[in-house]
Amino acid sequence: MNNRRFVLIQGKRENSKLTPNSTHSIGHTVANAIQAGFRIGKIVRIGQVDGRIVGYNIGHFGLFRGKDYPLLVRTRYGTAKCSLAEVAAA
Repeated sequence: MNNRRFVLIQGKRENSKLTPNSTHSIGHTVANAIQAGFRIGKIVRIGQVDGRIVGYNIGHFGLFRGKDYPLLVRTRYGTAKCSLAEVAAA
């Protein structure tokens, strides 16, 4: 297994409207993805584009929150945040 260095980027968001359930919802969604077989390193397809799962989206805000788009998939076009419905095992 190839090990890649994990880099954590600390962010700051003023006046965030997070609730205690926000983190739980993301964690639950990521756990569902893992149980469905979408683990880091798995080769998947987004439509006809091949990719590899490189991580999980734990973002709480923005258009592509981790609750809705838990998978980070690296393709030849870049890294995409994907929902479970958008990917399939290759």
